[in-house]
Amino acid sequence: MLLLSSEMNKNLILIQCSDEVGLVALIARVLSKHDLNITAMREFVDEVENQFFARIECTGDSFDEENLTAELRSDLPESAQIAINPKALKRIVVLVTKEYHCLGDALIRNQFHTLDAEICCVAGNYDHLSEITGRFDIPFYHVSHENKTKPEFEQELKDVINLYYPDYIVLAKFMRILSPEFIADYEGKIINIHHSFLPAFIGASPYRKAFERGVKLIGATAHFVTNDLDEGPIIVQQTIPVNHTFSVSDMVVAGKEIEKSVLSKAMQLVFQDRVFRSGNKTIVFE
Repeated sequence: MLLLSSEMNKNLILIQCSDEVGLVALIARVLSKHDLNITAMREFVDEVENQFFARIECTGDSFDEENLTAELRSDLPESAQIAINPKALKRIVVLVTKEYHCLGDALIRNQFHTLDAEICCVAGNYDHLSEITGRFDIPFYHVSHENKTKPEFEQELKDVINLYYPDYIVLAKFMRILSPEFIADYEGKIINIHHSFLPAFIGASPYRKAFERGVKLIGATAHFVTNDLDEGPIIVQQTIPVNHTFSVSDMVVAGKEIEKSVLSKAMQLVFQDRVFRSGNKTIVFE
């Protein structure tokens, strides 16, 4: 995958393709030919998947995007995917249930333009968070799951989401398991925050499970959503120490703080095009 965006004469180029000898030299030659000067370059090869990844920052404003893309397409391996000019500001829809901490953090960042994205709307299967959302002049949609089949509920949810053509959907403590059909409609676009250091304590009640196990670390994990519950490609993880004096409620309070931090970091990385997927792993160029 290749993405190219411009801010004045600053350009970002992201490349994902099959690996082969000489790719860095090839890319540098093509960019030089188009009068683009590389100011920063990060690259990585996943030898297991035989995939090459590069994130390149360069300057120059005299190049022709169409010609540059065509030349890169002809010189890169046949499997390379190319897309031009991704949106500088990603559009996101946030899904919630009852917990406010992750949503509140995202709304504040959106208000002060530090999210690297625009929150188009918030949708919840309860209406508990409609008031806080309204304070930031963001549309809130109550899409109840009660007295509905799962397909009916998810179709109503998709009807809301599709009004906004989002680049990503963020599950900010959205406590409903999504069907494979729903996930397939937004493949690679759903980001979830899970309240434990995966793969430990998947599913519900992780803090109680951690308390009962007597762990000395608790954490949070942001990941892309796949059909395997809480097992999608991990974007960011963090932990904090706890000890025998922590009750379950103490762990929950501490956990909410780290959940906000992890989700915020994951969104920043994804929205700045710093995250690549490779199988069930991610390559993150921080």
